Amino acid sequence: MDERTALGLLGDRLSAAGDDAAVVDGQVVTTDMLHDRTDFPDGTTRYTAGWRAVGASLSDVAAMGADATAAVAVYAAPAFDESELADFVDGASEVCEAVDAEYVGGDLDHHDEFTVATTALGDADDPVRRSGARPGDAVCVTGTLGRSGAALRLFERGDPADIERANDLFRFEPRVAAGRALAGRATAMMDSSDGLARSLHQLAEASDCGFAVESPLPVDPVVDEVAADADDRLELGAHFGEDFELVCTVPEEALAAVRADLSVELTRVGTVVEREAGSASGRRGEAAETRVTLDGEPLADRGYTH
Repeated sequence: MDERTALGLLGDRLSAAGDDAAVVDGQVVTTDMLHDRTDFPDGTTRYTAGWRAVGASLSDVAAMGADATAAVAVYAAPAFDESELADFVDGASEVCEAVDAEYVGGDLDHHDEFTVATTALGDADDPVRRSGARPGDAVCVTGTLGRSGAALRLFERGDPADIERANDLFRFEPRVAAGRALAGRATAMMDSSDGLARSLHQLAEASDCGFAVESPLPVDPVVDEVAADADDRLELGAHFGEDFELVCTVPEEALAAVRADLSVELTRVGTVVEREAGSASGRRGEAAETRVTLDGEPLADRGYTH
């Protein structure tokens, strides 16, 4: 059973599950766990690990349109190294500072694999759910896509300069400010940790709609440096995930004002359509109904999976 199947099982038992963070009396709370083998390639510094691990939880706060207030982390490793631990805390603290939140501590434990569990808190008067997308809304994404996939390719090269660039790419800025600007105007929103394609499928399922997406997608220029061909470029940009951008739907009439209030680029990638209008059929091996299309063809529900 993979993570997505497990989450579906738990969703049947937890009525409040289904968004990027839980909401309790106006406070949002979210938690994540990252592991050395699956989340931190060889060459990832402890500073980057601290930034990225805490940033992942802050991204969930951003996806709810909330103000980030604080974060904590559990740091577990086979042994405690003074410089590594200090670097981790520096990274965790500085990503919090970048979004006007505070890193307030956590816990230490010994473990046979470097593992981090993080929790972030925020405040939201009007949290943005995944379930409000309406036909005619614009489908948008902040920033650029494919940076984490490109970073992994750079880590794999092993060259010191490439590893330095890869660490830079891994230290993304959680889109808390953008999330706050979108709150009250976006009809649905989540972060792209699982990749653009899977995020769109999740939003479509939650909102019972379809998405007609069109090229070009806002793929980061660094992807062109590492992609083997156009198919590989699309794979890194749409399916790899771990970019932690915001994927949202915005009423057409509000789009210009929203863009004016954001300090990050907001790219329209498509339109919300009726579920049936987003269907695609007639191709061998394809289901009769497809909720998400790219340039009229089914966009596979594939992305980052633990």
